[in-house]
Amino acid sequence: MGVWWGPVLRALVLQAAWVLGGGQMRYSVPEEAKAGTVVGRLAQDLGLEAGEAEARRLRLVSQGRRASVEVSGASGALVVSSRLDREELCGKSAPCALRLEVLVERPLRVFHVELEVTDINDNAPLFPIARKNLSLPENSPPGSRFPLEGASDADIGANAQLSYTLSPTESFGLEVKSKDENKMSVVLVLTKPLDRETLPVHRLVLTASDGGRPSLTGTMELVISVLDANDNAPQFNQSVYKVQLPESAAPGTVFFQLTATDKDEGINREIYYSFSDTISAQVQDLFIIDRKSGEIWTTGELDFEDVQSYDLEIEARDKGTPPLSGHCSVELEVLDVNDNAPEVWVTSLSVPVPEDAAVGTVVALLSVSDRDSGANGRVRCAVWPAAPFGLVSTFAGSYSLVLREALDRERVSEYEVEVRAEDGGSPSLRARRGVRVPVSDVNDNAPAFAQAVFTVLARENNAAGAELARLWARDPDEADNGRVRYSVWEGGVGGGASAGGGWRPASSYVSVDAESGRVWALQPLDYEEVQVLQFEVRAVDAGEPPLCGNATVQLFVVDENDNAPALLGAGGGGGPGPGAAGSAASGPGSEALWAWAAWGAPAGQVVAKIRAVDADSGYNAWLRYELWEPRGKGPFRVGLYSGEVSTARALEEADGPRQRLVIVVRDHGEPARSVTATLSVSLVEGAEAALAAAGSSSSSGPGLRAGAGAEGGVAAAGAVATTNVWLVVAICAVSSLFLLAVVLYGASRWAPRAGVLSGPGPATLVCASEVGSWSYSQRQSRSLCVADGAGKSDLMVFSPNLPPPPPGPAAKETQPEPPALLDTVSGPPCLASPPFPISLLLL
Repeated sequence: MGVWWGPVLRALVLQAAWVLGGGQMRYSVPEEAKAGTVVGRLAQDLGLEAGEAEARRLRLVSQGRRASVEVSGASGALVVSSRLDREELCGKSAPCALRLEVLVERPLRVFHVELEVTDINDNAPLFPIARKNLSLPENSPPGSRFPLEGASDADIGANAQLSYTLSPTESFGLEVKSKDENKMSVVLVLTKPLDRETLPVHRLVLTASDGGRPSLTGTMELVISVLDANDNAPQFNQSVYKVQLPESAAPGTVFFQLTATDKDEGINREIYYSFSDTISAQVQDLFIIDRKSGEIWTTGELDFEDVQSYDLEIEARDKGTPPLSGHCSVELEVLDVNDNAPEVWVTSLSVPVPEDAAVGTVVALLSVSDRDSGANGRVRCAVWPAAPFGLVSTFAGSYSLVLREALDRERVSEYEVEVRAEDGGSPSLRARRGVRVPVSDVNDNAPAFAQAVFTVLARENNAAGAELARLWARDPDEADNGRVRYSVWEGGVGGGASAGGGWRPASSYVSVDAESGRVWALQPLDYEEVQVLQFEVRAVDAGEPPLCGNATVQLFVVDENDNAPALLGAGGGGGPGPGAAGSAASGPGSEALWAWAAWGAPAGQVVAKIRAVDADSGYNAWLRYELWEPRGKGPFRVGLYSGEVSTARALEEADGPRQRLVIVVRDHGEPARSVTATLSVSLVEGAEAALAAAGSSSSSGPGLRAGAGAEGGVAAAGAVATTNVWLVVAICAVSSLFLLAVVLYGASRWAPRAGVLSGPGPATLVCASEVGSWSYSQRQSRSLCVADGAGKSDLMVFSPNLPPPPPGPAAKETQPEPPALLDTVSGPPCLASPPFPISLLLL
């Protein structure tokens, strides 16, 4: 029976509840409830069994607005799903109810659920503005009311019921009244008179508190500015001012300044000053007061003998409404002073004063007076500066200005003398009289140069008329006494230059402008002619008598590269060589030279020496020698700085009978200058070279011979003829020696053999002379040249003209060393024994 009635009873209860509730269920939840908070057991309230809510899909149906609640599928409970904000959902409406629809299936039914969101105190009171500025007049009466705008609270009910409080103050109170259930009026009430001068700005805080638990508050700052009212009159710091003013005060003299203060502000504190109406018009004409600054100054002259004091009533009035005023009195005491200054007159003046005037000379007469009497009328006089003039009192009130020291116009050309007069008053008055005393010049200073010796550098080859230097002599005198004229003084020591043609005066090289002192060149300077030119310049003034000064000028000529190198002729000595021939000019800037060299001469053998000089100096005269032709690997080379022409390798017959060398001699100047020498080297047999060397030594010594023009051609022709004669003699001698050797050879075949001292081989020519020592190698000949002293004669030794040994390594290995022909020892030279019969030829 119980089992059967249970389901029936639940169905009846559910149906009855649904009917009685009008088909709607009600729940409430506070706002800001956390997510997951259970609002109500919806499935249970709908009469659903456990698990039936999920099986019948119990759910909420959205009606276009987020409900913030949901049905839990497992339990069927209505829970909070997101934040609930009553103010956002309903604003100020009360109550705040959300209408929801709940669906359940099998069978489908719709249930209406009403969810009420209750308010909590989550909003503080809020004023429209955080700061409110008020301006209240200073003279506002107590009880004055000033409405304020109240605060608002988004909550409802008790949470929105506000109360107001004001920060502690003695001057203001707060009055709060309820207009209706939801509105309140807030009024600021003045409880005490305001005083802007005491407190110009009041800062208060208005606080609004709601009725929630806990209570929330909001604040607004009240800044009350007190507007000024003209309630303060101008005030002086004292009622009577005492001032003293000397009677000598000039009109316009400011002798006092009044200052009044007003505690008000703005236009209420602007003050203007004036004399009181009680002052007479005569006094007001004598003084003026500035309306704004309060300065008082005089407009006329004060006289102690007429009025000794003045009583000035002053009024200070502001510009407020109504205007207020303050008063004070200025008592002016006039002081008697020494108001008459001394007076100085110049009665006689004798200027200018010569600088050689004697001490004691009277320059001026002065007269001094003072209109005062007694001590104020006694005058003391002095002159400034104290030197070189002084005052001498002749009688009362008269003085003489006299010279106390010697004058020097060059030091001070004019004096501004001031005569000072001072009376005996208290305070004393002074007077000044200026006297201008010019000093006339006398010729007492000689012209003087800045230095005793001037060093001038001038390049050679300068143009005639070029300015070399500018001298200036200072003469401190003026006019003609200081006018200086310049000249070259021939009487000076070393006033010229020694040239090739003899001593020449400096005036032939330079000239000095009489007015400006400029030194001009009369002609181009040549460094090779003169290197240093020393002369004196005299400066003479035009005074009476004239005075003069001297200065020494050392003119150094700077070398320019204006001279090309010049080849030295045979007369000047030549370089070493086995022989030489004549030379002839072959054109401008070149020389044609001849020399001989023997076949087979080894590498490094000196053939000739090119000698050249440069008239310039320094780098401009430093010469270098270059082989211009032939280029490449020729048989000869030239020493870069020695000029020696030597063999670059052993001479061979393939080199030909003659070699033409073009040698350029160049200096190191900028731009460089050069000369060309053409050297013709004849390649001859050893005997011919020896004869050529002998002929050259007998005529002009060993070395090259050089000439120029017609004289060089004649000398060259004579040298060639002499050489030919000696060449024929040498050939005959050689032939004779050959025949004699053949005979001796034949005889030796039948005679006992004698030991051969040495075999044929290359001979060495050793020459000694005053120039130096050198040696040359020649084939199939032996020559010994011995010179005693100057080396005027030579002794030559010739070996038989035998054929040379066959070339090859074997021949070189078996060839014996030639014996030494000359041993160098102390004493006269000695000769070695020849290996064959020899023929002696004394040259």
